[in-house]
Amino acid sequence: MPRPIANPPNPWSSQHVEYLGEPPAAALEVYEERARSLLVHNESPDLALRWSANPYRGCYHACAYCYARRSHQYLGLGAGTDFERRIVVKVNAVERLRAELGRPSWQREPILLSGNTDPYQPLEACYRLTRGCLEMCLERENPVGVITKGSLVRRDADVLARLARKGLARVYISIPFADDALARLIEPSASKPSQRLETLRLLRDAGIPLGVSLAPVIPGLNDSDMPEILARAREAGAERAFMTLVRLTSEVAAVFTERLEEALPLRAKKVLAAIRELRGGRLNDSRFGHRMRGEGPRWEMIHRMFELHTQRLGYEPADGADVEPPPQRQPSLFG
Repeated sequence: MPRPIANPPNPWSSQHVEYLGEPPAAALEVYEERARSLLVHNESPDLALRWSANPYRGCYHACAYCYARRSHQYLGLGAGTDFERRIVVKVNAVERLRAELGRPSWQREPILLSGNTDPYQPLEACYRLTRGCLEMCLERENPVGVITKGSLVRRDADVLARLARKGLARVYISIPFADDALARLIEPSASKPSQRLETLRLLRDAGIPLGVSLAPVIPGLNDSDMPEILARAREAGAERAFMTLVRLTSEVAAVFTERLEEALPLRAKKVLAAIRELRGGRLNDSRFGHRMRGEGPRWEMIHRMFELHTQRLGYEPADGADVEPPPQRQPSLFG
């Protein structure tokens, strides 16, 4: 079981405070555990990469729509505020990764950091586990992809650049909203979209292959942001792009609906109705091949808009998965 820390490290006291913003008022509880394994084998046909690694459980970014919320229930914790403020740190993550990459049976398959919660949430400034995992991938020359909203990824531009020079790394920055103020309502503790665009520029200048993730698309809330995000991200250095539709399992739907109604009471009903329109009358469709995408004329319009703008802006031709997850694949990191 994870061990609670009586006086957890304060990431806002680190030398990287400039990437984190002001300390929030909400209390943070940190639990440390020694994981028995780090690599997770993804058996879902919706996912392109078979392996992911998650140094942290729970995520301080507190995005209302986060599909990973339900995983906190496996620890006996809640999918709401527990997920956001009771964070579990796998303190031996690098040690476990070293052992797992050293197995004779390991075939140097690409690894995704992180398939569940953000690898660059604020505690990474103190624990440096994501950096340690990247350094281990560099040592073993193992391909690795990163998807993050965290501006802390800037700190690791050096090791990511060394991986990139060997063709072993690609970073996707997740930017679902164009407007800083709107994003703050739904992603209250993540870095601002404007900061994420600046992160793209800094990583581009370091020579790291980049992409932008428009995930999730929330109809009636951020689908109209798509042209602006794609244009600004392309100018900042993104070469590829993908999108996925918001996924609202029962636990996540409760958190998302409460946040939406509190933050945008006049728009909430229309947004929820639009999601149901794309989900066959439901808020979620858990079937493989349907989880990441919608259905009906409105989804076709969103999909077509994405295609038109990525082509117009000169994004690299997608292999199908980079545009949108077709029935058997999630967005490809490496093409």
